[in-house]
Amino acid sequence: MAIISNGTTIADAGAFSVGLGDQVLIKTLTASSSANLTFVGGASSVVLDNTYPFYRFVFTSIHPQTDGAVWNVNFRDGGSAYDATKTTSFFRAYHDESNTGPELGYFAAGDLAQGTGVQRLAGAGAGNDADQCVSGELLLFDPSNTTYIKHFMVDSNIAADSNYSTRTFVGGYCNVTAAIDAVQFTFSTGNIDSGTIKLYGIKGAAN
Repeated sequence: MAIISNGTTIADAGAFSVGLGDQVLIKTLTASSSANLTFVGGASSVVLDNTYPFYRFVFTSIHPQTDGAVWNVNFRDGGSAYDATKTTSFFRAYHDESNTGPELGYFAAGDLAQGTGVQRLAGAGAGNDADQCVSGELLLFDPSNTTYIKHFMVDSNIAADSNYSTRTFVGGYCNVTAAIDAVQFTFSTGNIDSGTIKLYGIKGAAN
């Protein structure tokens, strides 16, 4: 006898679907004039270890307090500072509301080369009009591995302060063999007025 929920077969003859629950919600953080949104492994029910082979951070309707603030991320590799060494590449596509200035190209100002500062996640500053925000996702691979570097990728879109829609693609790695045990999101200036970030664990063949 099969168990069916909303048109999806969950179990058939006692066997569960292998695709069920491949993405597991770990933690949701909601901003309210927050200086940062930070996920610390092992604290406040946050899992960021070898439980999952990679992790997905989904940021939705992130609204800045300050017009033109840049959306950023940084990583902690032990200790207390968010200063993991990073090397990245960055490109973006943008188009404005008046149908002028479309472009797709590499954005050198978004790159880091063995940098310890924040990595920008958007190709422009975010607008703080009532209807403007940033949304997207960051994937972090194998953060607890102590042999290899830790890769991450970003895909985001922003309603810029200049009324551009700017889609941003970032790829890079934390060039450390220490485990990445925390991830912090901030704006370059001002607080995070509102919005949510959800952390998911993504199951692999061994989970």
